[in-house]
Amino acid sequence: MDRPDLLGPCLESIREHTAAGYEVLVVAYMFSPENLEKMRSEWPSVRFIVNDSLAGFAENNNLALREAKGRFCFVVNDDTLMRMPVIDTLLADFEKLSSKVAAISPKIVLADGSVQTCGREQWTPWRYLKHYLHLVDEGRPGPFSNKEGIFRTRTLNGACFMIRTDIFREAGWFDETYTFTPEDIALGQYLESLGHECWVDAGVSITHLAGATAGPMETAIKPTRVKGSLIFYSSLRRLKNPQGTDGINRFRYALMAAFIWLVEAFRTLKWSFADRSDKRGRAYIMHRTARNVMRAVWSRKSTKEIFTELYKEVPR
Repeated sequence: MDRPDLLGPCLESIREHTAAGYEVLVVAYMFSPENLEKMRSEWPSVRFIVNDSLAGFAENNNLALREAKGRFCFVVNDDTLMRMPVIDTLLADFEKLSSKVAAISPKIVLADGSVQTCGREQWTPWRYLKHYLHLVDEGRPGPFSNKEGIFRTRTLNGACFMIRTDIFREAGWFDETYTFTPEDIALGQYLESLGHECWVDAGVSITHLAGATAGPMETAIKPTRVKGSLIFYSSLRRLKNPQGTDGINRFRYALMAAFIWLVEAFRTLKWSFADRSDKRGRAYIMHRTARNVMRAVWSRKSTKEIFTELYKEVPR
């Protein structure tokens, strides 16, 4: 989104730490004319793909991915910084590993140095519900995560990974069923279902300034995230791309939706007693977000339709 203060340092870190030949495609999502002109003048070698219409992570990334010409795609958020040759190292890893390997991730660390993800375990409905209650720590060691060296993992983190372009294209790029998550988890587990593998190199890391773009938009983004997650986790036995709603197990969806509705009902009640007079204040945003999630879980609308509708109500 319109954050040249994040994008500039990200691009500079790529230039500083990459020796391999590459092209850079940036989706300039809702950039102001001034910021777009500024970035174009400072980065004449970068191809900017302008998108001023409402779209989520999957749809925006796909605009660039469909134009990519390299053998590999390195997908990376603008709120990231390299402090070592991440791209060169991952390219070298592909040369060492089996042709069954479709994607490789670096260790992704937060600004304070803590691990966000170093590989990921398989995500299941139960794991998701635990995560919803903040009971999942992805920094803890597991069979497919937080080990040393290069090892196989079960899925991906969309903030940063490298993937073979031909396999990504055949898989259908990011599934636009999901507007804001879990398109990265869905992609990784879909690749595994096709017989491909996802790996991680714990010896190379990238810093993710996660949360740098958070704010009142959470009132639209979280309900959209939750709806996408309910679609994915209730469709695990019939994964495809695009997923749509055809693979949903209605009983599993209803159980998960009811659980989340109850959690958000308690949160709505909690924030009802706080001062919500400031529409950009935490109390108002948390209360509105919880109410919007309660509406979204039972909605028959697509994730993008939910986001488009709620975006109009974002406090400004």
